[in-house]
Amino acid sequence: MEFVKTALPGVVLIKPNVIEDERGFFMESYKRSEFVKYGITDEFIQDNHSCSNYAVLRGLHYQLNPYSQAKLVRCTYGKVFDVAVDIRRNSPTFAKWVAYELSAANKWLLYIPDGFAHGFVTLSESAELNYKVTNEYAKDCECGIKFDDSMINIAWPKLATDYILSSKDEQQPSLSVARINFEYSE
Repeated sequence: MEFVKTALPGVVLIKPNVIEDERGFFMESYKRSEFVKYGITDEFIQDNHSCSNYAVLRGLHYQLNPYSQAKLVRCTYGKVFDVAVDIRRNSPTFAKWVAYELSAANKWLLYIPDGFAHGFVTLSESAELNYKVTNEYAKDCECGIKFDDSMINIAWPKLATDYILSSKDEQQPSLSVARINFEYSE
């Protein structure tokens, strides 16, 4: 596996070693010893799987402490524009974001530590995301931020139609008033 540092310290793009032949392919999508060697020591305790149609935008989501979640995100069908946003107070990269096109074709994974919000928009007819998380879902700690918050200013891709959001995501607060209990520490 190749672990690629991103512009946001802690967020890592992972490019697995894919062995392909006429029968198909094989790859290790997660190998604890490789992740630990790179410094990612999280224990993943829940797997999630979502399916979204073209132009569906989900996010920006996170869970508050003590139920914060680091995520290991992988697109297993279709393709998405996947985003991580630093929401750790006093971080030198607070409100900064990175995005990558994750797809079934490139098989890349994105590791997003706790203290970051996550979102994506589906670029293909449909897409499936599988992601590991370090904490179970806790409804009382579920939070979000407006996907188009001007303080973050994500350059979402232009699509042939408007984005499709849930009613909850349409009403998310801006970063300036969102519930956040993450603090940056070196």
